[in-house]
Amino acid sequence: MYFASKVAGFVAVACLVGGCSTAPKTTEARQDLQADSRSAVNSMAAKDATFQSFLDRAYGYAVYPNVGKGGAVVGGAYGKGILYEQGRQVGYTDLTQASAGAQLGGQAYREVIVFENASALDKVKKGTYSLGAEVSAVILKSGAARETRFKDGVAVFVQPKAGAMAEASVSGQKLSYKPVSDVEATSTR
Repeated sequence: MYFASKVAGFVAVACLVGGCSTAPKTTEARQDLQADSRSAVNSMAAKDATFQSFLDRAYGYAVYPNVGKGGAVVGGAYGKGILYEQGRQVGYTDLTQASAGAQLGGQAYREVIVFENASALDKVKKGTYSLGAEVSAVILKSGAARETRFKDGVAVFVQPKAGAMAEASVSGQKLSYKPVSDVEATSTR
């Protein structure tokens, strides 16, 4: 019980700092997230020339331009992102992760989760989706996308921004989703 409360506390703090709402509340914040997402994809494509063609062949992808991860025995991660289906923005998504074990420190990184087909993408669109233990992330470097294969319809790429990144564990990441149409309807009221 003590462990669960520590994890919940860390995630709560991360949500307060990050504004734990799947979609940004203001038009300006949504535009900033869109620009940050484009910048993240461009940065990743500049690092690996095969990355953009990998995205172009996929059914869809989620871009998290700023994921913060940290911990001291108990840790967590949080990031806001945009979900694309066949190159078109269809919604907003957020990523949360809680972890326990030998860990100390923090890191910031970009993350792109790529969906091979409609079935894989629909799991996110149906509600909260969780990446299982069988999914691992590829730390982006030149030619990495060319060598990457989908596992259960998903491939994950990360690019460090700050902090040390010896490994990129995505197991247990949970993705929440809100369609663009729901956000627009709420913001016009």
